[in-house]
Amino acid sequence: MSLLAKSLTLSGRRLVEACVRHHSLTTELIENMDKKATWDRFYAESSSKTSTFKNFEWFFGFDAVRDFIMPLLQTESHPDALLQVLDMGCGTSALGPCIFRHSAHPVRVTCADISPVAVRLMQEHVRAKAIQPHNLCSQLEFVELDCTQLHRHYGCSSVDLIVDKGTTDALLRSKEGRGKAGLVLKQCLKVLRSSGSVLQFSDEDPDARLLWLETEAQEPGVMAADVGVQEVGELRGVSYYCYQVTPRRIV
Repeated sequence: MSLLAKSLTLSGRRLVEACVRHHSLTTELIENMDKKATWDRFYAESSSKTSTFKNFEWFFGFDAVRDFIMPLLQTESHPDALLQVLDMGCGTSALGPCIFRHSAHPVRVTCADISPVAVRLMQEHVRAKAIQPHNLCSQLEFVELDCTQLHRHYGCSSVDLIVDKGTTDALLRSKEGRGKAGLVLKQCLKVLRSSGSVLQFSDEDPDARLLWLETEAQEPGVMAADVGVQEVGELRGVSYYCYQVTPRRIV
C-alpha cells in the first residue's frame, strides 16, 4: 500500500471512530461524506438524541488552533477594515462563533455548510446564547452553501481567511469526493485576496497532503500558491497539522 493510500485509510478510520462515538452512521458515512443527505441525517440524528444543544467538533476545538488563526486577523495597513472570514464546512462547530467572540479586529465571520440542518441548529443556538463579539463592528452569519461553488457567494479576491477543519479530509476520504476536494481548493484560491490564506487542519501525514496541495493549487497561467505546514500537536495519540495555502501572483 502506498503512503498516500495508507494515510487516507488511517485518517478515514479516525473520522469514522469520532462519528461513531456520537452517531450510528459508519460505513455509509465514510463512503458518502461528500453528500448533503449524509450530513442532514447526521446532524438530525445527533440533535434528536438530546434536548440540550452541544457543539460537535471534528478533531478539536478553537482553543487548540487559536494561535494559528488569530495572528492572521491582525492588519496594520487597514486597522478598521472588516476582514472576511469563512469557516468552510462549519457543521455545528463553535469555531466560527469563537473567532467572532475573540477577534479584536473587526471581522465578518461566515459559517457555511452544505447541510441546512446544521445551519438551522447553529442559528438557533447563537440566538439563544446571544453571543457577543469582542469588536462591536464584527458580524456573524450562518449560510447553507456548497463549497464547490464559493463563487456564488463571494466575488474574486474578496476573502481574507478560510478555515477548513476536517472538510477537505471528509471529501478526500469519501467514495466520490476526491475531485470535489480539488475543486473546493481551487474555489478557495479564486475568492481569496492576494494577502489571504486557507488553513486546513488535518491528521493527514504531510508527505501525502503537501504533495496533493502543491499539485491541486497549481494551474499554469491561471493560479499558483505557496504551501506550508506546522504541527498542531498530538491528541489521543494522533498527530494533527495545520496546512497553510496562500495565493501567489501569476507573472
